[in-house]
This record gives sequence, C-alpha cells and structure tokens, in this order.
Amino acid sequence: MTKKPQQREYFLDSIRAWLMLLGVPFHLSLIYSSQNWSVNSPAPSEWLTLLNEFIHAFRMQVFFVISGYFSYMLFLRYSPGHWLKVRVERVGIPMLAAIPLITLPQFFILKELTNKIGNWSQMSPYQKYNALVWDLISHLWFLLVLLVLTVAGFWLFRLLRDGKREKADYSDLTWGKLTVVILLCALGWGAFRRLILFVAPQVTADGLFNMAVMQSLMYLPFFMLGAMAWKYPAIKALFVKPNPWTFLGAALAFAAYVANLTWSTGEGWMYELDTVASMLMGLWMVNVVFSFGHRMLNSHSPRVTYLVNSSLFIYLVHHPLTILYGIFVVPLIGSSTLGFLVGLVMVFGIAFLLYEIHLRIPLLRFLFSGKPQR
Repeated sequence: MTKKPQQREYFLDSIRAWLMLLGVPFHLSLIYSSQNWSVNSPAPSEWLTLLNEFIHAFRMQVFFVISGYFSYMLFLRYSPGHWLKVRVERVGIPMLAAIPLITLPQFFILKELTNKIGNWSQMSPYQKYNALVWDLISHLWFLLVLLVLTVAGFWLFRLLRDGKREKADYSDLTWGKLTVVILLCALGWGAFRRLILFVAPQVTADGLFNMAVMQSLMYLPFFMLGAMAWKYPAIKALFVKPNPWTFLGAALAFAAYVANLTWSTGEGWMYELDTVASMLMGLWMVNVVFSFGHRMLNSHSPRVTYLVNSSLFIYLVHHPLTILYGIFVVPLIGSSTLGFLVGLVMVFGIAFLLYEIHLRIPLLRFLFSGKPQR
C-alpha cells in the first residue's frame, strides 16, 4: 500500500462528471428519438435520434476506463480488504438507497401513467419479477456493473499489482494493437451470447443476467484498460495524445453503429454487431475525449468541483424527472427541438434544486454518496 499523495487528475474528474451529466440529454433525446422508450413524442426527430445514438455509442465505455483508472489508484493506496469495503460502500449504498427513493416511485409512475409495464395483473410470477428487475434497477445498472467489476477487481488488481513487471513498459503500444485486443473482446462477447442462445435462450431476456453478467463482461476490458493506464504511464500518454486515425475510426464506427440499428433486426446478428461497433467506437473515443479533456479541462475551478460533486446525484434523480416531463409536458410542445431544450432547462433545474436540498440533510448526503457524514 502506498501513502504517497498523487497529483489530482482534474481533466479526468471533469470528463467523468460530464459523462454522468450527459445522461440528461441522452434520456431527453430518447423521448424524441425513433427508439421505443418509456415515453415517446408523437413524431421522432432525426437529429435527436442521431444525438441519442451518438451519446449511447461511446459514453459508458469511456466512463469505465476512468472508473478503472481511479479504482486502481485507490487500490494501491489501501489494503485490498479496506479498498473493497470502501468501494462497495461508495457504490452500493447509493444504488440501494436509490431503489426505494427513486426507481420504486418511478415504477409506479410507469405502471399507472404509461403502457411500458403492460398488463400487470395478467403477468406470471416470473414476468413480474423480471419487470421489477428491469425497472427497479433501471438507470442504476451502471452502479450494479461497478459493483461486479469492483469485486472482480479485488482479484484482478492484485494480479496486475503483483505480476512481474514486463521488460516492456508498453511504450511500443499502438492504437492498432489496442484495436485488435478490443475487437477480440467484442467477438468473445458475441460468441458467449450465441452460446447462451443455443443452451438457454430464455436467459437472454432476464434483466439481472443482462445487467450483472453481459454488461459487466462488455465493460470489463475498459475497466482494466483504465487500471493499466494508471500502472503504465505510456498507456495514459497514448490516451491523451491526439491521433487523427482514432478520430476517423470513431466516425466510421458510429456510422456502422447507426447502420446496424437501422437495418439489422434482433433475430439476426444485431446485438453482436452493435457490441463490436460500440466497443471499437468506445476505445477510439477514449482518445478523442481524453485528448480534448487534457487540453481544455485540466485545471481546477470551484464550478468544476461543484459539477464533479453533484454529477452522481443529478444522474440518479434525473431519470424519473425526465419520464414525468415526457408524460406531462412533451404533448404540450409541438416542436421536438424546442421540447428538448425546454426539457434540459426543466430537468437540470429541478435536479440541481433537489441536489441543494439534499446537501442540507446529512442522512440524504450519506445515502447518495456512501460517505460517512461528520
């Protein structure tokens, strides 16, 4: 364990906060997209559909790289047991608190005011269980995945820390080599899904399996890549140095991602192709986001600190606010663009107001941060 203080990574803090806050325009644009969501506008908007697909195609991959980076940094600072305890508390307490306080009321909103849940009274016990899993975890899925990756990190980080240091320090690592690795991971994910479809196809519709297993397997390579970026400075240097090929690759991967959503169907290879395109785009967007962030966001300011501190709470509460906005306000605004902009103002405004209220209540501060309150 090391007690040596590390220089604050301001640009990574900022990127992580902005990625969290992007959840608001992501879900608001989902209302106006061609995707079938909890609430939809009468007519989809092409540009908001593209915006929604763009955010969805890369945001969480980059987020899990940063999560792996900071998780491994803290792993080296504490003993493994203490690290596991702290990380599980910081992730698990907000997730468990948000279920009764946020997603359970959201479930009843969806059940009573929309058609998303379906005919509850005629569902089988398993169908009710599965609907509850999907809707009680809901947008908290990334916290569940973080919990799974944290438990996996308890062993994987020790292997990374204690493994014999290679003769090479990854100074010869290139984006081409990283692309091959992530492509193989995506193909492995697709092969595993096909195996599940062959052995037990009903499992692929199970909400808990999808989030705890399939999503965790998808984001594990990015989580470990972030940890390796902490251990090997050459990898981090590769991430923050702009590379025109990754910019081009990200654009082509996004085009492939949109084409797959447009022309593929769930009966074919849609999900496997989706994973290949989004994992490759996520990798290349690490360079796009890190290089811009390192150049433009690598400084300390009170406003950035406020956004960093508030981003998780804003993300947790914005989802039911967005659904309520879609139910009651969207039908009153004819323009998709105007409705989207009004939604940003209203959802962000109410969410930040709720954040300020929760700061004044120690119990809520604890529940939504997992940190002991003095």
